[in-house]
Amino acid sequence: MNEDLLFEIYSVVEEIPIGSVATYGQIAKLIGCEKNSRLVGRALKISSIYGDYPCHRVVNAEGRIAPSWDQQRYLLEREGITFKDLKHVDLKRHKWNI
Repeated sequence: MNEDLLFEIYSVVEEIPIGSVATYGQIAKLIGCEKNSRLVGRALKISSIYGDYPCHRVVNAEGRIAPSWDQQRYLLEREGITFKDLKHVDLKRHKWNI
C-alpha cells in the first residue's frame, strides 16, 4: 500500500474530534478515493506500525463497530459516544459533520 495514501488516511483520522465518529466511506471520500472504503479499513488495521491514531473513531456506514476489536466500544463510550445497540453507534448523534 502506498505510504503517502496511508498518511493521508491517518491525517484525516487524526482530525476526528473526541465525541464523534467517521465512517470508512467518509474518509475515503475526503482523500479522493470515494469508492475505496475497504482501503481505509485495511490502512487502519495496520496503523499501529506508523503511529498512534484514534482509529476507534471509525465505524462502518451503519455505525457498526469492528467485530474483532473488543476495546473499540469501551474507547468510544469513554469519549461520550452512545450506542443504539451493542454493536452500533448512534450515528444521528455522533457522526462527524465535515
